[in-house]
Amino acid sequence: MVLRPGDVVHVGPDASVQFSGDRALTFRVIRVDPRITYDGWIWLDGYVLDVEGTALQRRRIFVRREGLRPTQINRAPTARVLPRTVGRPLN
Repeated sequence: MVLRPGDVVHVGPDASVQFSGDRALTFRVIRVDPRITYDGWIWLDGYVLDVEGTALQRRRIFVRREGLRPTQINRAPTARVLPRTVGRPLN
C-alpha cells in the first residue's frame, strides 16, 4: 500500500498493539516521514477522525505499513453557500 497525503486508513492491532480493542482509530494521513526505520514500520503524521470524518486530534504514529487498512468516510453532502452580492440587486 502506497500512502499519500489525504489517504484515510483504519489503524488497528495489525498496525501496532497500541491500537487494539477500543483504541483502534480512523486516521487521515497528512505526511509520511521519509526517514528509514525498522523494516516495514513507518511514521505517519495526520488527524484522528470521528465517524463523520471530522478531525478530532493531530497525531504522529509509528505503525506497520502492512497493518493499515484503507477506508472511506461517508460524509453527508454539504450545502453550497453562494457569496453575497455587493451593491444594488439585479432586476
